[in-house]
Amino acid sequence: MASAVEDLVDLLDLEPIEVNIFRGAQPREENPSLQRVFGGQVAGQALVAAARTVDAHERTVHSLHAYFLRPGDMTIPIVYDVDRIRDGKSFTTRRVVAIQHGEAIFNLRASFHVHEEGLDHQVEMPEAPSPETLPRADEIEPPTGGRLWSRQPVDIRYVDGPPWARRQSPSARQLVWIRADGALPDDPVLHTCIVAYASDYTLLGASLVPHGASYFRDDIMMASLDHAMWFHRPFRADEWLLYSQTSPSASGGRGLAYGGIFRRDGALAVSVVQEGLIRPVDPARVSPRYRG
Repeated sequence: MASAVEDLVDLLDLEPIEVNIFRGAQPREENPSLQRVFGGQVAGQALVAAARTVDAHERTVHSLHAYFLRPGDMTIPIVYDVDRIRDGKSFTTRRVVAIQHGEAIFNLRASFHVHEEGLDHQVEMPEAPSPETLPRADEIEPPTGGRLWSRQPVDIRYVDGPPWARRQSPSARQLVWIRADGALPDDPVLHTCIVAYASDYTLLGASLVPHGASYFRDDIMMASLDHAMWFHRPFRADEWLLYSQTSPSASGGRGLAYGGIFRRDGALAVSVVQEGLIRPVDPARVSPRYRG
């Protein structure tokens, strides 16, 4: 049986069906905990579609901005329509619309840039224990029983323990180690798309950290609304990356989260910002800290 990470590589290998049009498959095995297409999947596939229309040897993606428009149907493929907005001397811009049942479920704009030398600085990487000393998230039993995730292609390790076990966080920060759960081919585009896939796993949950709430413990509905990423320095998705997450604000039924993805040597590889819906299903069952 193929490993989960091999299945992810296959999932990101889109089928070209016409010029600028690609078809993305769904996972081979259904995840009963998901009621809609995982946001990281559609973001990763859309980025693959955009990159397929760009000379990857000359230009690499430096930013993407995306909106989740409708829940994706897990029972049918997704069609990706690429608009080649601009091919400039230094920058290339693409717009991708993901379509199911004749309607847009997601759109993405991505910008690609030729390599240039310039100023170089970054914030410091937070201190964190080695990922080898921490348990895998899919080996921890949540309050609902069973497993948090099963057969996932990304190895996730929470630095401060699982979300449902944390009642408060003085730093209001969430640290998570991530990496692809297996060796990957030497294809920079694939590594970028897998990190785009993985970036949606835990980030929005940082909006609950200041309130001592948890999606797994409290009755809370959460969904990604938009997602932005900036790619600063090269990385490999099959090597450990520290995902430092904070939330500057939550209001109006929405939460905003910032993420910095660092290589193990301390280099800041990617910056991520996501806003999502955070809606208590039954406010009476949510802790006073969350409500206040």
